[in-house]
Amino acid sequence: MIKSKRGALSALLAALVTVAAVAAGSASAAGKPIVIGWAFDSKGNMSPFDGPALAAANVRIKEINGKGGVNGRPLSITTCDTQNNDPAKAKSCAASLLGKGADIIFTTCDVDYATPVVQESINAGKLTIAPCIGTDQMGPKRFGAKGKLAFSFGNVAQDEGSAMAEYAYARGWKTAATATNTLLAYFKIVVQAFEARFTQLGGKVVDRESYATGANNVQNAVSRINAAKAAVYVTVTSFGELPAFVTGIRSLGNNTPILNSWAGDGTYWVPKSGVSNYYAVTYASAFGDDPNPAVNALAKAVKAGTGGFVTGAAAIDGVVSAIKRAGGSTDGAKLAAVMEKFNKVPTISGLVTFSPALHSVSGRQYRVIRIEGTTEKVVGSVVAKTVPKVG
Repeated sequence: MIKSKRGALSALLAALVTVAAVAAGSASAAGKPIVIGWAFDSKGNMSPFDGPALAAANVRIKEINGKGGVNGRPLSITTCDTQNNDPAKAKSCAASLLGKGADIIFTTCDVDYATPVVQESINAGKLTIAPCIGTDQMGPKRFGAKGKLAFSFGNVAQDEGSAMAEYAYARGWKTAATATNTLLAYFKIVVQAFEARFTQLGGKVVDRESYATGANNVQNAVSRINAAKAAVYVTVTSFGELPAFVTGIRSLGNNTPILNSWAGDGTYWVPKSGVSNYYAVTYASAFGDDPNPAVNALAKAVKAGTGGFVTGAAAIDGVVSAIKRAGGSTDGAKLAAVMEKFNKVPTISGLVTFSPALHSVSGRQYRVIRIEGTTEKVVGSVVAKTVPKVG
């Protein structure tokens, strides 16, 4: 069922991307195109996140090109499918995009999966952008000196985990049990940050469990965490383990609130029978009730399934600002030097700040989404006040 929903979502997003791309190509800017090469996952684990971000980016490009482009030059996107982020295919994708003259490379929404594309791109001296990678590793921390060229418009994991903790504690959930999916750095760091900030606030973590995508051990974690007397269960996961974790707990007659990160946003994974008492802290609402009307209009245009869609448009906003500040240049080093000086640069997703040390976003306001049945609704917002050093 999950695969069929994902397939339908992928097909819809592919159609939207095609329509938007055609429209972008007919825009009024007449100069030499600025080519963005975008390596994305169309049908695999990252497709529910990559597809909406790409579709939103194409909508934004259509708007920009309709107003004359960037210094008279139209933006265009050339895509390549990493086919579930297979490392060899991802690297080949990046090489293909560079061979087609890409000025800037965009990549998938997780740093572990993105690494082959990032390395190929930064070795070629290109500005390399992820719309929604959620760790502080999209930059020099993972990629060394050449990582100066790599940035993400996603929220840094430490910030996200801290926001989750502050929301939980403010709700009166003073005890928590955590379950860490050990597959990805993002999954692990968000939980670490949650635990650190939650205990700073006075909360108590009463149980810590772990599992991993593909290891067939999520039910073991469910059985153990079910025995923990906690006010909230916290996990950071997506893929097939997300419905398995949530429905596994509920099948035991346990209706303790479950709190997830942006990884667990959206209803694409929700079984037909629905879920209860489930929360996700995310970038935006994809379902028309976001506090920002511009976000709602964009969500409607792309029929977004998860809140991460907004980062696709935000990344385009940021790149456009960098090109303009660099005098129209698309040179990777020049653009990176400009972006490292971003200080509260406006984007549709909120204000974006980078630094030489941190190439991902912190301090942005999150939406808190609750899913009851199969309906997603904004029930609050939160900004992390304090971010512990973890990861």
